[in-house]
Amino acid sequence: MRKLFYSAMIFGGLSLVSCSNDDDNIQVPGENEVVVPANYTFERDNSSTVYYGGQTTRLEMSKEITSNFLNFDGATEEMLLNMFANENSPFENAELNESSKSVKSKVAASNLYFSTNTVESSEIRNDFESWIAEQMTTVKANKDELAEAGKAGQIAQGTTARYVNGKGLEPNQAFAKSLIGGLLVDQILNNYLSQAVLDEGDNRMNNENDVTEEGKAYTTMEHKWDEAYGYLYGDPSIPANDPNSMLNESDDNLLFNYLGRVDADEDFAGIAESTYEAFKTGRAAIVAGDYELRDEQVEIIRENLSKVIAVRAVHYLQGGKDALNNQEYGAAFHELSEGFGFIYSLRFTHNPETGAPYLSKTQIDAYKQALLDGNGFWDVTPETLDSISEEIAAAFGFAVSEA
Repeated sequence: MRKLFYSAMIFGGLSLVSCSNDDDNIQVPGENEVVVPANYTFERDNSSTVYYGGQTTRLEMSKEITSNFLNFDGATEEMLLNMFANENSPFENAELNESSKSVKSKVAASNLYFSTNTVESSEIRNDFESWIAEQMTTVKANKDELAEAGKAGQIAQGTTARYVNGKGLEPNQAFAKSLIGGLLVDQILNNYLSQAVLDEGDNRMNNENDVTEEGKAYTTMEHKWDEAYGYLYGDPSIPANDPNSMLNESDDNLLFNYLGRVDADEDFAGIAESTYEAFKTGRAAIVAGDYELRDEQVEIIRENLSKVIAVRAVHYLQGGKDALNNQEYGAAFHELSEGFGFIYSLRFTHNPETGAPYLSKTQIDAYKQALLDGNGFWDVTPETLDSISEEIAAAFGFAVSEA
Protein backbone atom coordinates (compact mmCIF):
# COMPACT_ATOMS: atom_id res chain seq x y z
CA MET A 1 0.00 0.00 0.00
CA ARG A 2 1.36 3.40 -0.96
CA LYS A 3 1.88 6.23 1.51
CA LEU A 4 -0.47 9.17 2.02
CA PHE A 5 -0.11 12.36 4.10
CA TYR A 6 -2.75 14.94 5.05
CA SER A 7 -2.68 18.72 4.73
CA ALA A 8 -3.12 21.30 7.46
CA MET A 9 -6.73 20.64 8.47
CA ILE A 10 -8.70 18.69 11.02
CA PHE A 11 -9.93 15.50 9.42
CA GLY A 12 -11.40 12.44 11.01
CA GLY A 13 -10.39 13.60 14.48
CA LEU A 14 -6.71 13.94 13.55
CA SER A 15 -4.62 17.09 13.40
CA LEU A 16 -3.01 17.13 9.97
CA VAL A 17 -0.22 19.10 8.30
CA SER A 18 0.89 20.03 4.80
CA CYS A 19 3.81 18.59 2.91
CA SER A 20 5.29 21.92 1.89
CA ASN A 21 8.20 21.00 4.13
CA ASP A 22 9.06 17.39 4.98
CA ASP A 23 9.85 18.44 8.55
CA ASP A 24 6.23 19.56 8.95
CA ASN A 25 4.73 16.18 8.11
CA ILE A 26 3.23 13.93 10.73
CA GLN A 27 2.48 10.27 10.38
CA VAL A 28 -1.12 9.30 10.85
CA PRO A 29 -1.35 6.23 13.11
CA GLY A 30 -1.98 3.11 11.10
CA GLU A 31 -0.63 1.46 8.00
CA ASN A 32 -0.53 4.53 5.76
CA GLU A 33 0.88 8.01 5.75
CA VAL A 34 -0.84 10.68 3.69
CA VAL A 35 0.55 13.78 1.94
CA VAL A 36 -1.77 16.58 0.87
CA PRO A 37 0.35 19.36 -0.63
CA ALA A 38 -0.17 23.01 0.20
CA ASN A 39 -1.12 23.51 -3.45
CA TYR A 40 -2.57 21.21 -6.11
CA THR A 41 0.86 19.83 -7.06
CA PHE A 42 1.58 16.13 -7.55
CA GLU A 43 4.64 14.48 -9.10
CA ARG A 44 5.98 11.09 -10.10
CA ASP A 45 9.68 10.66 -10.85
CA ASN A 46 10.12 14.45 -10.75
CA SER A 47 7.43 14.98 -13.41
CA SER A 48 4.05 16.57 -12.79
CA THR A 49 1.17 14.12 -12.91
CA VAL A 50 -1.45 16.86 -13.17
CA TYR A 51 -2.94 17.54 -16.60
CA TYR A 52 -6.31 19.00 -17.61
CA GLY A 53 -5.63 20.59 -20.98
CA GLY A 54 -8.92 19.43 -22.47
CA GLN A 55 -10.86 21.22 -19.76
CA THR A 56 -8.93 24.46 -20.29
CA THR A 57 -9.68 24.19 -24.01
CA ARG A 58 -13.41 23.86 -23.42
CA LEU A 59 -13.39 26.76 -20.97
CA GLU A 60 -11.66 28.88 -23.60
CA MET A 61 -14.20 27.77 -26.22
CA SER A 62 -17.05 28.64 -23.88
CA LYS A 63 -15.60 32.08 -23.26
CA GLU A 64 -15.35 32.84 -26.97
CA ILE A 65 -18.87 31.58 -27.62
CA THR A 66 -20.51 33.63 -24.87
CA SER A 67 -18.51 36.76 -25.74
CA ASN A 68 -19.94 36.67 -29.28
CA PHE A 69 -23.61 36.54 -28.30
CA LEU A 70 -23.77 40.35 -28.35
CA ASN A 71 -21.56 40.71 -31.42
CA PHE A 72 -24.51 41.52 -33.64
CA ASP A 73 -22.31 43.04 -36.37
CA GLY A 74 -19.79 40.21 -36.63
CA ALA A 75 -21.42 37.01 -35.37
CA THR A 76 -24.06 34.85 -37.02
CA GLU A 77 -26.18 31.89 -35.98
CA GLU A 78 -24.04 29.61 -38.14
CA MET A 79 -20.85 30.92 -36.56
CA LEU A 80 -22.04 30.34 -32.98
CA LEU A 81 -23.41 26.90 -33.78
CA ASN A 82 -20.06 26.04 -35.34
CA MET A 83 -18.32 27.26 -32.19
CA PHE A 84 -20.61 25.16 -30.02
CA ALA A 85 -19.78 22.03 -32.03
CA ASN A 86 -16.24 23.12 -33.05
CA GLU A 87 -16.87 22.71 -36.75
CA ASN A 88 -15.52 24.66 -39.74
CA SER A 89 -12.77 26.49 -37.81
CA PRO A 90 -14.99 29.18 -36.25
CA PHE A 91 -12.73 30.38 -33.43
CA GLU A 92 -10.55 33.46 -33.48
CA ASN A 93 -8.04 31.48 -31.43
CA ALA A 94 -6.49 29.16 -34.03
CA GLU A 95 -5.44 26.65 -31.37
CA LEU A 96 -9.10 26.03 -30.54
CA ASN A 97 -9.87 25.26 -34.17
CA GLU A 98 -7.10 22.65 -34.19
CA SER A 99 -8.53 20.89 -31.14
CA SER A 100 -10.63 17.74 -31.37
CA LYS A 101 -12.65 18.95 -28.35
CA SER A 102 -16.01 20.68 -28.41
CA VAL A 103 -18.40 22.16 -25.89
CA LYS A 104 -21.47 20.49 -27.33
CA SER A 105 -20.10 16.96 -26.99
CA LYS A 106 -19.76 17.35 -23.21
CA VAL A 107 -23.06 19.11 -22.46
CA ALA A 108 -25.41 16.75 -20.60
CA ALA A 109 -22.93 13.93 -21.20
CA SER A 110 -22.15 12.60 -17.72
CA ASN A 111 -21.89 8.90 -17.01
CA LEU A 112 -24.28 8.98 -14.07
CA TYR A 113 -27.11 11.09 -15.46
CA PHE A 114 -27.06 10.75 -19.23
CA SER A 115 -25.26 7.58 -20.38
CA THR A 116 -28.65 5.84 -20.55
CA ASN A 117 -30.70 9.01 -20.93
CA THR A 118 -29.80 10.10 -24.43
CA VAL A 119 -33.25 11.52 -25.19
CA GLU A 120 -32.99 14.17 -22.47
CA SER A 121 -29.33 14.79 -23.32
CA SER A 122 -30.34 15.59 -26.88
CA GLU A 123 -33.17 17.84 -25.68
CA ILE A 124 -30.76 19.79 -23.48
CA ARG A 125 -28.28 20.32 -26.32
CA ASN A 126 -31.17 21.47 -28.49
CA ASP A 127 -32.02 24.06 -25.83
CA PHE A 128 -28.53 25.52 -26.07
CA GLU A 129 -28.74 25.66 -29.85
CA SER A 130 -32.19 27.26 -29.63
CA TRP A 131 -30.80 30.11 -27.49
CA ILE A 132 -28.12 30.68 -30.12
CA ALA A 133 -30.71 30.66 -32.90
CA GLU A 134 -33.08 33.01 -31.09
CA GLN A 135 -30.32 35.47 -30.22
CA MET A 136 -28.98 35.60 -33.76
CA THR A 137 -32.37 35.75 -35.50
CA THR A 138 -35.30 37.23 -33.56
CA VAL A 139 -33.34 39.26 -31.00
CA LYS A 140 -30.76 40.44 -33.52
CA ALA A 141 -33.46 41.51 -35.98
CA ASN A 142 -35.10 43.65 -33.26
CA LYS A 143 -31.98 44.91 -31.51
CA ASP A 144 -32.78 48.54 -32.32
CA GLU A 145 -36.44 48.26 -31.30
CA LEU A 146 -37.83 48.72 -27.80
CA ALA A 147 -38.89 45.41 -26.29
CA GLU A 148 -42.41 44.93 -25.07
CA ALA A 149 -44.53 42.02 -23.92
CA GLY A 150 -44.50 39.46 -26.70
CA LYS A 151 -41.91 41.36 -28.74
CA ALA A 152 -38.12 40.95 -28.73
CA GLY A 153 -35.87 43.98 -28.58
CA GLN A 154 -33.79 46.05 -26.22
CA ILE A 155 -34.61 47.28 -22.75
CA ALA A 156 -32.58 49.74 -20.73
CA GLN A 157 -30.78 48.96 -17.50
CA GLY A 158 -29.42 52.36 -16.59
CA THR A 159 -27.07 53.24 -19.46
CA THR A 160 -26.80 49.58 -20.55
CA ALA A 161 -29.01 48.00 -23.18
CA ARG A 162 -30.22 44.47 -22.49
CA TYR A 163 -31.46 42.37 -25.40
CA VAL A 164 -34.43 40.14 -24.68
CA ASN A 165 -36.87 37.87 -26.45
CA GLY A 166 -40.64 38.31 -26.29
CA LYS A 167 -40.77 36.88 -22.78
CA GLY A 168 -38.09 39.22 -21.43
CA LEU A 169 -35.44 36.48 -21.34
CA GLU A 170 -31.90 37.31 -22.46
CA PRO A 171 -30.85 34.25 -24.50
CA ASN A 172 -27.18 35.04 -23.90
CA GLN A 173 -27.68 34.78 -20.13
CA ALA A 174 -29.78 31.64 -20.44
CA PHE A 175 -26.99 30.02 -22.48
CA ALA A 176 -24.09 31.10 -20.25
CA LYS A 177 -25.64 30.32 -16.87
CA SER A 178 -27.14 27.03 -18.04
CA LEU A 179 -23.72 26.06 -19.37
CA ILE A 180 -22.33 26.25 -15.84
CA GLY A 181 -24.58 23.34 -14.93
CA GLY A 182 -24.91 21.54 -18.24
CA LEU A 183 -21.18 21.40 -18.91
CA LEU A 184 -19.10 22.09 -15.81
CA VAL A 185 -21.18 20.87 -12.88
CA ASP A 186 -22.40 17.81 -14.77
CA GLN A 187 -18.90 16.81 -15.86
CA ILE A 188 -17.35 17.43 -12.43
CA LEU A 189 -19.97 15.92 -10.15
CA ASN A 190 -21.65 13.30 -12.29
CA ASN A 191 -18.89 12.19 -14.58
CA TYR A 192 -15.26 12.50 -13.56
CA LEU A 193 -15.83 12.21 -9.80
CA SER A 194 -18.20 9.27 -10.14
CA GLN A 195 -17.04 5.82 -9.07
CA ALA A 196 -18.17 4.54 -12.46
CA VAL A 197 -15.48 6.68 -14.12
CA LEU A 198 -12.79 6.72 -11.44
CA ASP A 199 -12.93 2.95 -10.89
CA GLU A 200 -13.71 1.87 -14.43
CA GLY A 201 -12.09 -1.36 -15.63
CA ASP A 202 -8.63 -1.90 -14.16
CA ASN A 203 -8.27 1.66 -12.84
CA ARG A 204 -7.96 0.64 -9.20
CA MET A 205 -5.43 -2.11 -9.86
CA ASN A 206 -3.38 0.10 -12.18
CA ASN A 207 -3.50 2.94 -9.68
CA GLU A 208 -2.32 0.63 -6.88
CA ASN A 209 0.60 -0.53 -9.01
CA ASP A 210 1.58 2.85 -10.46
CA VAL A 211 0.68 1.75 -13.97
CA THR A 212 0.48 5.01 -15.89
CA GLU A 213 -1.20 5.76 -19.19
CA GLU A 214 1.05 5.15 -22.17
CA GLY A 215 3.60 7.91 -22.51
CA LYS A 216 2.15 9.82 -19.53
CA ALA A 217 3.22 10.40 -15.94
CA TYR A 218 -0.26 9.85 -14.48
CA THR A 219 -2.50 6.89 -13.81
CA THR A 220 -5.95 6.93 -15.38
CA MET A 221 -7.62 7.50 -12.01
CA GLU A 222 -5.33 10.43 -11.25
CA HIS A 223 -6.12 11.93 -14.63
CA LYS A 224 -9.89 11.57 -14.24
CA TRP A 225 -9.74 13.42 -10.93
CA ASP A 226 -7.61 16.15 -12.52
CA GLU A 227 -10.12 16.55 -15.33
CA ALA A 228 -12.81 17.27 -12.76
CA TYR A 229 -10.47 19.77 -11.12
CA GLY A 230 -9.77 21.43 -14.47
CA TYR A 231 -13.41 22.24 -15.16
CA LEU A 232 -13.42 24.40 -12.03
CA TYR A 233 -9.87 25.78 -11.91
CA GLY A 234 -8.68 25.43 -15.51
CA ASP A 235 -9.15 28.97 -16.85
CA PRO A 236 -5.69 30.27 -17.87
CA SER A 237 -6.12 33.35 -15.69
CA ILE A 238 -6.31 31.19 -12.54
CA PRO A 239 -2.85 30.36 -11.10
CA ALA A 240 -2.39 26.62 -10.77
CA ASN A 241 -0.44 26.92 -7.55
CA ASP A 242 -2.95 29.12 -5.69
CA PRO A 243 -6.35 29.36 -7.45
CA ASN A 244 -8.26 30.83 -4.53
CA SER A 245 -6.00 33.90 -4.62
CA MET A 246 -7.95 34.86 -7.76
CA LEU A 247 -11.47 34.51 -6.37
CA ASN A 248 -13.49 37.35 -7.91
CA GLU A 249 -10.43 38.57 -9.82
CA SER A 250 -9.85 36.01 -12.60
CA ASP A 251 -11.08 36.24 -16.18
CA ASP A 252 -13.29 33.20 -15.60
CA ASN A 253 -17.01 33.95 -16.00
CA LEU A 254 -18.37 30.48 -15.26
CA LEU A 255 -18.28 28.21 -12.20
CA PHE A 256 -15.08 29.49 -10.56
CA ASN A 257 -16.43 33.03 -10.78
CA TYR A 258 -19.63 32.11 -8.98
CA LEU A 259 -17.87 29.98 -6.39
CA GLY A 260 -16.02 33.19 -5.51
CA ARG A 261 -19.21 35.22 -5.36
CA VAL A 262 -20.89 32.76 -3.03
CA ASP A 263 -17.75 32.54 -0.87
CA ALA A 264 -17.78 36.35 -0.56
CA ASP A 265 -21.21 36.12 1.11
CA GLU A 266 -20.56 35.84 4.85
CA ASP A 267 -23.33 33.25 5.11
CA PHE A 268 -21.31 30.90 2.89
CA ALA A 269 -17.76 32.04 3.68
CA GLY A 270 -15.25 29.20 3.47
CA ILE A 271 -17.00 27.23 0.75
CA ALA A 272 -14.19 27.96 -1.73
CA GLU A 273 -11.45 26.83 0.64
CA SER A 274 -13.43 23.75 1.63
CA THR A 275 -13.82 22.82 -2.04
CA TYR A 276 -10.13 23.33 -2.81
CA GLU A 277 -9.05 21.29 0.22
CA ALA A 278 -11.39 18.48 -0.83
CA PHE A 279 -9.91 18.43 -4.33
CA LYS A 280 -6.37 18.26 -2.93
CA THR A 281 -7.19 15.67 -0.30
CA GLY A 282 -9.07 13.46 -2.73
CA ARG A 283 -6.19 13.58 -5.21
CA ALA A 284 -3.73 12.68 -2.45
CA ALA A 285 -6.00 9.83 -1.40
CA ILE A 286 -5.80 8.47 -4.95
CA VAL A 287 -2.01 8.58 -4.80
CA ALA A 288 -2.23 6.44 -1.66
CA GLY A 289 -4.97 4.13 -2.82
CA ASP A 290 -7.30 5.26 -0.04
CA TYR A 291 -10.59 5.20 -1.93
CA GLU A 292 -12.80 5.65 1.12
CA LEU A 293 -11.09 8.96 1.83
CA ARG A 294 -11.32 9.87 -1.86
CA ASP A 295 -15.06 9.29 -1.90
CA GLU A 296 -15.55 11.36 1.25
CA GLN A 297 -14.01 14.30 -0.62
CA VAL A 298 -16.30 13.68 -3.58
CA GLU A 299 -19.27 14.14 -1.28
CA ILE A 300 -17.90 17.47 -0.05
CA ILE A 301 -17.34 18.73 -3.58
CA ARG A 302 -20.78 17.60 -4.73
CA GLU A 303 -22.51 19.34 -1.85
CA ASN A 304 -20.48 22.56 -2.18
CA LEU A 305 -20.75 23.05 -5.93
CA SER A 306 -24.43 22.10 -5.96
CA LYS A 307 -25.04 24.72 -3.28
CA VAL A 308 -23.30 27.38 -5.40
CA ILE A 309 -25.88 26.79 -8.14
CA ALA A 310 -28.81 26.97 -5.73
CA VAL A 311 -27.59 30.07 -3.89
CA ARG A 312 -27.14 32.00 -7.11
CA ALA A 313 -30.53 30.89 -8.43
CA VAL A 314 -32.25 32.28 -5.34
CA HIS A 315 -30.03 35.37 -5.33
CA TYR A 316 -31.08 36.34 -8.86
CA LEU A 317 -34.75 35.54 -8.35
CA GLN A 318 -34.82 37.82 -5.33
CA GLY A 319 -32.86 40.51 -7.15
CA GLY A 320 -35.35 40.30 -9.99
CA LYS A 321 -38.26 40.57 -7.58
CA ASP A 322 -36.82 43.70 -5.96
CA ALA A 323 -36.21 45.33 -9.35
CA LEU A 324 -39.76 44.50 -10.51
CA ASN A 325 -41.14 46.08 -7.35
CA ASN A 326 -39.19 49.23 -8.26
CA GLN A 327 -40.42 49.03 -11.87
CA GLU A 328 -36.80 48.73 -13.06
CA TYR A 329 -37.60 46.29 -15.84
CA GLY A 330 -34.20 46.18 -17.51
CA ALA A 331 -32.51 45.28 -14.24
CA ALA A 332 -35.29 42.85 -13.35
CA PHE A 333 -35.17 40.97 -16.64
CA HIS A 334 -31.37 40.74 -16.46
CA GLU A 335 -31.50 39.29 -12.95
CA LEU A 336 -34.30 36.90 -13.88
CA SER A 337 -32.46 35.76 -17.02
CA GLU A 338 -29.45 34.82 -14.90
CA GLY A 339 -31.76 33.19 -12.38
CA PHE A 340 -33.40 31.18 -15.15
CA GLY A 341 -29.99 29.85 -16.20
CA PHE A 342 -29.10 28.81 -12.68
CA ILE A 343 -32.50 27.13 -12.28
CA TYR A 344 -31.77 25.24 -15.49
CA SER A 345 -28.42 24.24 -13.94
CA LEU A 346 -30.15 22.73 -10.89
CA ARG A 347 -30.83 19.68 -13.08
CA PHE A 348 -27.12 18.81 -12.87
CA THR A 349 -26.60 19.14 -9.10
CA HIS A 350 -25.84 16.03 -7.07
CA ASN A 351 -27.09 15.29 -3.56
CA PRO A 352 -24.57 12.91 -1.94
CA GLU A 353 -27.34 11.41 0.22
CA THR A 354 -29.55 10.41 -2.71
CA GLY A 355 -27.21 10.17 -5.69
CA ALA A 356 -29.62 12.39 -7.65
CA PRO A 357 -30.23 16.12 -8.18
CA TYR A 358 -31.48 17.99 -5.11
CA LEU A 359 -34.68 18.81 -6.99
CA SER A 360 -36.44 16.57 -9.49
CA LYS A 361 -36.62 17.30 -13.19
CA THR A 362 -40.38 17.73 -12.77
CA GLN A 363 -39.88 20.43 -10.15
CA ILE A 364 -37.23 22.24 -12.19
CA ASP A 365 -39.37 22.13 -15.32
CA ALA A 366 -42.25 23.59 -13.31
CA TYR A 367 -40.05 26.48 -12.16
CA LYS A 368 -38.99 27.25 -15.73
CA GLN A 369 -42.60 27.09 -16.88
CA ALA A 370 -43.74 29.41 -14.09
CA LEU A 371 -41.11 31.97 -15.07
CA LEU A 372 -41.87 31.89 -18.79
CA ASP A 373 -45.64 31.30 -18.73
CA GLY A 374 -47.70 33.75 -20.77
CA ASN A 375 -45.55 36.79 -21.45
CA GLY A 376 -42.82 35.49 -19.15
CA PHE A 377 -40.97 38.06 -17.09
CA TRP A 378 -43.46 40.74 -18.11
CA ASP A 379 -46.13 38.82 -16.20
CA VAL A 380 -44.27 37.00 -13.42
CA THR A 381 -45.33 37.96 -9.90
CA PRO A 382 -43.29 38.52 -6.72
CA GLU A 383 -45.30 35.71 -5.12
CA THR A 384 -44.13 33.26 -7.79
CA LEU A 385 -40.51 34.33 -7.36
CA ASP A 386 -40.75 33.95 -3.58
CA SER A 387 -42.37 30.53 -3.86
CA ILE A 388 -39.67 29.18 -6.18
CA SER A 389 -36.93 30.73 -4.05
CA GLU A 390 -38.27 29.16 -0.88
CA GLU A 391 -38.52 25.70 -2.41
CA ILE A 392 -34.97 25.84 -3.76
CA ALA A 393 -33.52 27.13 -0.50
CA ALA A 394 -35.33 24.49 1.53
CA ALA A 395 -34.04 21.68 -0.69
CA PHE A 396 -30.45 22.83 -0.15
CA GLY A 397 -30.71 23.70 3.53
CA PHE A 398 -30.29 27.47 3.58
CA ALA A 399 -32.60 30.44 4.07
CA VAL A 400 -33.72 32.70 1.23
CA SER A 401 -32.40 35.67 3.20
CA GLU A 402 -28.91 34.14 3.23
CA ALA A 403 -28.74 34.17 -0.58
